[in-house]
Amino acid sequence: MKTVELPLVEDTEEFGRKLGELVRAGDLLLLAGPLGAGKTAFVRGLARGMGVQGRVSSPTFVVARVHEPAEGRSVRLVHVDAYRLGGHLDELDDLDLDTDLVDAVVAVEWGEGVAERLNDDHLLIRLERGTDDVRTAQLIPQGEWVDRPLPV
Repeated sequence: MKTVELPLVEDTEEFGRKLGELVRAGDLLLLAGPLGAGKTAFVRGLARGMGVQGRVSSPTFVVARVHEPAEGRSVRLVHVDAYRLGGHLDELDDLDLDTDLVDAVVAVEWGEGVAERLNDDHLLIRLERGTDDVRTAQLIPQGEWVDRPLPV
């Protein structure tokens, strides 16, 4: 496990951007943390690092958003918010994310305890926001992620 300090929202986005430059099709990222911890800010940076098109916002009300790659890029980003699923695994199955894991990077907000079963190889990112408003990210790699470079 590695921990990164992210004093500003911009630092959270930059951390996401750096990871976005390293991810590849088939990667699963699980984001955990309370409201305001920076999950969506992280995904905004991730998208920028991946070079995907469009504005990134929380998929809370639509549950999942697909961001297509920019010209010259080939990997889509699927951004999921599992909060509204309430831990119902059958609803997660209905999203057909295992198919997306073949040719996309899947980032699941509120994914801890829900989405791990999609792929044994995943990176859990626990974001916290301290009383001083400083955020931290704990990176907990699983499976092949243990041997992969991380932007820390």
